[in-house]
Amino acid sequence: MAELVVMGAERVLVCDADGPLIDAEARATDLVGEALSVAATMIALPTQRLAPDFFSLRSGLAGAVAQKVVNYRLRLAVIGDIGAQAAASAPLRDWVIESNRRGEVLFMPDLAALAGRLGGAPGT
Repeated sequence: MAELVVMGAERVLVCDADGPLIDAEARATDLVGEALSVAATMIALPTQRLAPDFFSLRSGLAGAVAQKVVNYRLRLAVIGDIGAQAAASAPLRDWVIESNRRGEVLFMPDLAALAGRLGGAPGT
């Protein structure tokens, strides 16, 4: 079950860690539909929901998921520790840095860090 939370100016659909694994673009489409149905502006997705291929940029899954979300004028926040994956992959590490700089896709260690980035505590 996902929950809609206001953080700063964003309406964030916070997804549960135990939901369906995002292992294909079709799963991202489902998330986008859920976000749009509650007028969310951002999807916060725990790393536990992401298939291991997401962190292997060669697979194309991360790009497909991010593109699907952004095409619908939503933002994506990947929530959780991806330190091990980033340490093992220079391209992933570079994408995380660039994504966090641009802001359409964010990689945050937890929801509190996301709220800080967005300028408001959850629920404000």
